[in-house]
Amino acid sequence: MVWLAGCQQKLNYRDGKYRSAREMVRLKKSGRYSSARPVRKTKIVGAAPRGAKTKIVTKRTARMGNATGTLASVIEAARSYQGTPYQYGGTTRLGLDCSGLLQLSFGEAGVSIPRSSNEQAVWGTPVRTTELQPGDLVFFGASPGSRTITHVGLVTVADDEGVDFIHASTSLGVVENSLESDYYLSRFIRAVRPQL
Repeated sequence: MVWLAGCQQKLNYRDGKYRSAREMVRLKKSGRYSSARPVRKTKIVGAAPRGAKTKIVTKRTARMGNATGTLASVIEAARSYQGTPYQYGGTTRLGLDCSGLLQLSFGEAGVSIPRSSNEQAVWGTPVRTTELQPGDLVFFGASPGSRTITHVGLVTVADDEGVDFIHASTSLGVVENSLESDYYLSRFIRAVRPQL
């Protein structure tokens, strides 16, 4: 529930729309400013002799990953709060703190969860960062190496490109960030998978 003091990232806007840090990198690399994330990637594996069939591998990548049902609803609800300002103890669209964002988002999906980030940290099954899925909760400390939970976020994307999570930043309000940034990795404590 206590906020992270150093969240000084800037929001990325293109064409009047918010873009995540990962999406901005992807757009800059491609030299385009398109909001669409690739839905399918197709490649031909190996060379096939004349007349032989070629093997085509199709890989699906989607923003919701494998979140379905209730967890997809929770992520959608959390994203509807993007841009809401941070307010310590806040639980409305006028202002939210990190654990309040999660409590409201799960509540809109019909699931009651604890109010504080410390209580939310034990609400579910521990999960490794390599096994994160959309809908998992990620917990952080206030400083690098801290073991005291002071912040929580909700995983929104987990794919080959990395992990994104949504949270209420003290300086930016409700935003989506990459877990792989040095700032968040150095403060990461644990992750849990909600028991729905």
